[in-house]
Amino acid sequence: MAKPPIMPTPPLKPATHPLERLPEEWSDVLGAWGEPRYRGAQVFGWIHKRGVFDPAEMKNLPKTLRARLAEEGLSLPVSPVVGPPAGDDTRKVLVTLHDGLSVETVLIPELIRPGEEEELEEGWEPKKRVVTQCVSSQVGCAMGCVFCASGVMGLKRNLSAAEIVGQALAGRAALPEDQRLRNVVLMGMGEPLANYDAVARALMLLTHPDGLGLSWRRVTLSTSGLVPELDRLGRDFGGKVQLAISLHAVDDERRSALMPINRKHALRSLVAALKRYPLPKRRRITIEYTLMAGVNDSLEDARGLVRLLDGVPIKVNLIPMNRIEGSELRAPSAEVVERFREELYSRGAPAFLRTQRGDSLAAACGQLALRGEGRKVKRRPLPKAR
Repeated sequence: MAKPPIMPTPPLKPATHPLERLPEEWSDVLGAWGEPRYRGAQVFGWIHKRGVFDPAEMKNLPKTLRARLAEEGLSLPVSPVVGPPAGDDTRKVLVTLHDGLSVETVLIPELIRPGEEEELEEGWEPKKRVVTQCVSSQVGCAMGCVFCASGVMGLKRNLSAAEIVGQALAGRAALPEDQRLRNVVLMGMGEPLANYDAVARALMLLTHPDGLGLSWRRVTLSTSGLVPELDRLGRDFGGKVQLAISLHAVDDERRSALMPINRKHALRSLVAALKRYPLPKRRRITIEYTLMAGVNDSLEDARGLVRLLDGVPIKVNLIPMNRIEGSELRAPSAEVVERFREELYSRGAPAFLRTQRGDSLAAACGQLALRGEGRKVKRRPLPKAR
């Protein structure tokens, strides 16, 4: 029985690397070589589902085709080095690219709390521990957010779709047998919507059922709010892409001081774009709000957040500021954070405290930047919390 067409099918720019080809594009290539078109799905499956790049191991392909694929130079376009685990098993992976530049990606296994260990009958296999991978989309970032090490580093270049997906394939290969990759979040280095074409193709590859097969619910794109690209994402993918919006302030003066992109796409236009986004029923947009002591952590800020996003289906991830080298910004006290969260809840906004993961490795939210590559943090005055 023929498989139903994969939806959505956004317009994509041509693939520039074999890893970027979708099954139908592999079929076109192999058809031009005189091979049956169904071989395209087989090659795609070997690469993306099984993580095999050596054609000699693709046993269901004829020898002549394996030889031709070897000439094509199939290889993972990134060189990963997996670092030691933090106390919570989070691992940071340094990924070297073909030109010698590097990015970082993070593997975050779900937490197992005391008392949650499985008691299994003899002969039963334990469930695999699920892992979320935080993937980068650029080398550095041009957004210049003052609370983020990647933004302080500055932008070196965009990643290709092959380099984005290559991080996920390398991350999956690095997992132990008792773990499985279930979630990918584009929350690493870079602004995904500033690299739209490569990210769009990467999304199609990550979610393809004949490859990694990630559910659309399990792939999240985090953005600082590039309004035209947000609208384009909604049109191209029909609202299937999970959104996380980096907000961090409830008025334009402070948000512009924290996030220079707000000078181009102010809060009013960003919120209007969120209301236009074709979100499926029973889905919510995640609002990322980094709490900085004395800057955006007052109860009036919490009330302003609810007022600002009235009419947008949201949940709020509260992220106490993770320290970055050279910055004077700090997280509020635990008491201030809890009061902020309770104020949101009391006004009907679901709010969750982001569990700090990987901070001992400088792998936590906002900390990804390459050692020795950072610029000095600009010490400009910030408006105070109200």
